Amino acid sequence: MRKTVAVVAGAVAALFPAVLVLKADQSRRLSENRSRAQTPVVCQMDVLDFPAEKKKGWYLSLMAPNTKGPMFAWLDPSRLYCNSQAFADCVEDLLSPFQKDSIDLVAGVDAMGFILGASVATTLGKGFLAIRKEGHLCVPTEQQNYTDYTGKENTLELRKDVLKAGLRVIIVDQWIETGGTMKAAIQLVERQGATVAGVAAVAIENTEGGKWIKEHYRFSHCIPEELQSHIDAKDLDTFIQKFQQLNN
Repeated sequence: MRKTVAVVAGAVAALFPAVLVLKADQSRRLSENRSRAQTPVVCQMDVLDFPAEKKKGWYLSLMAPNTKGPMFAWLDPSRLYCNSQAFADCVEDLLSPFQKDSIDLVAGVDAMGFILGASVATTLGKGFLAIRKEGHLCVPTEQQNYTDYTGKENTLELRKDVLKAGLRVIIVDQWIETGGTMKAAIQLVERQGATVAGVAAVAIENTEGGKWIKEHYRFSHCIPEELQSHIDAKDLDTFIQKFQQLNN
């Protein structure tokens, strides 16, 4: 028994320096993430403030950088929703290309597309239809498999008792990276006979999927042309530099 205890104690002692190194590394990374998370992407403006002169896309400065690794999007736009003026201006910009269009319904993609989509629907005075991830609807649904921006296989669902031929629908999501999720949403809407009148997101990256959406559907996003290449490159530093140049 004493021999066993001694062996275990020796093993713990041997591992202890490695545990300390791991803890130190974890603490350092956590500190870096917290420091980065406390700083907005572009400026130190308080999240509830807005500039006296609002240039197009000014609210993009409120987006926050990813601090949790590659399984998350590189920028988080949802911080700008906390600012009522930023949120309103973002929705106004998204709707600009569709001002003269006939729209019957707005659909939002689970989950962040619900926030933008519901606001777009309210602004237009139209109804809102939720396109859900698999397993959240208790009614008959259509399903469509897709691969998301992380490479993970998923399924979207759309209820069968709303859409019909002739309805014109705008589909809204927060961000379009690879385009897989939005393409699945488009397929669900069209399969039920409705027409996709347009696609809207804060950003649409020029990936293969993003380009396909832009080539086949009317679209809107909030990224000024001068910033698109920096969004496509996911280069935070050059994005910040270019944004500051455009807003000074």
